[in-house]
Amino acid sequence: MIVLDPVEQRVLGALLEKQVTVPATYPLTLTALRTACNQTSSREPVMDLDERTIEEVAKALKARGLLRIVWSDTGRRTLKHHQTLDEALGLAGEQHAAARAVLTVLLLRGPQSPGELRTRTERLHPFADRDDVQRTLVALAARPEPLVERLERRPREQDHRWRHLLGDAEPVAPASASSASHVSSASTGSAGGGTEALLGVGAGTRDATVVATYDAIAAPYAERLVPELARMPFEQWLLGRVAAHAVALGAPLIEVGSGPGHVTAHLAGLGAPAQGLDVSPAMVAEARRRFPDLRFGEGDLRRLLRPERAEGWAAVVAWYSLIHLAASELPEAVAALARPLLPDGWLVLALHAGPAGGAVKHQPVWFEQRVDVDIALHDEHAVARVLADAGLVDVEWYRRGPIVARDEATERLYLLARRPA
Repeated sequence: MIVLDPVEQRVLGALLEKQVTVPATYPLTLTALRTACNQTSSREPVMDLDERTIEEVAKALKARGLLRIVWSDTGRRTLKHHQTLDEALGLAGEQHAAARAVLTVLLLRGPQSPGELRTRTERLHPFADRDDVQRTLVALAARPEPLVERLERRPREQDHRWRHLLGDAEPVAPASASSASHVSSASTGSAGGGTEALLGVGAGTRDATVVATYDAIAAPYAERLVPELARMPFEQWLLGRVAAHAVALGAPLIEVGSGPGHVTAHLAGLGAPAQGLDVSPAMVAEARRRFPDLRFGEGDLRRLLRPERAEGWAAVVAWYSLIHLAASELPEAVAALARPLLPDGWLVLALHAGPAGGAVKHQPVWFEQRVDVDIALHDEHAVARVLADAGLVDVEWYRRGPIVARDEATERLYLLARRPA
């Protein structure tokens, strides 16, 4: 019987997951494997493993025949990590995809009910319903060497939970909240709290780093995110309102920070005359390549002009384009975006949500690329005040939790406000 300690479970579980969810970049480099192990979403408990620990565990697993370390077959000569646990357990092959999906999520998140497993395996295997998951669990429990077992139902629980039998996951202490999520708490006594750390290197240097980062990740960013709205019903609802408003006003709208163009294209597909603007040349190139019938240009959102053939914009959509700005920079940015709006035009913001006072999340690896960029997490009440101070009215805000199936690590914040007539 294979017995794994908690760190070995995390390493192999992460490899099993990424083999399915990011096949283009699998097997994983050591850096990518560390990021996968230390995710703050879809992991229980959250861990903060360093590369040396993961490297040592990988070597030990290799010696046991549960992992292969191979050279990258393209680009630089880089060592990559490939799990062979499925082979050792006799679960390799497409016919065992359901069993692998269940075992993967049990390794990553501990005991769960069939209903929880069905939701959390969505990206790994399409179970028809809860009973389909239950049948897979029963089959794994009926093996000559069972891989799972059903636990006794606890008080107030609606359903039995199941756990894997590959080892105990309890002894490892979770990482602290700050180190696990790479979020620094807001510091007292500074304007805007923790987000002001974004200005530590100077706004100009920060802005140059942001542009270079998006240029570097443009291709994988587009590949991963262009299809995302199909699985985001709230965002579809909100963008549908924006498109309908632009159509009703009979004026164009613009998405600033349009990235690979998929949000602009979604709005255009709903009938709105939409165009995009981005500061990253590589992102603009991706958008033009993917959506050649739409207009995308390079430019800074803080110097947004009125449209060429209208008195103003029906809507300005800043979809995660203010996420690198400190709280003290938001008033100027919001004023610049609100200025060219038509009367009754809307300003729409999408941001990462954070605690009162704000916080900063460091991103060392993004879309399997090594980067060094920080993301601001803003408090909804503070941002709503910025919108009101800019003269906008009817301010709405919505805050939603992370979507587990998308590996989101932060809550999301959406705000909508109107320029008075």
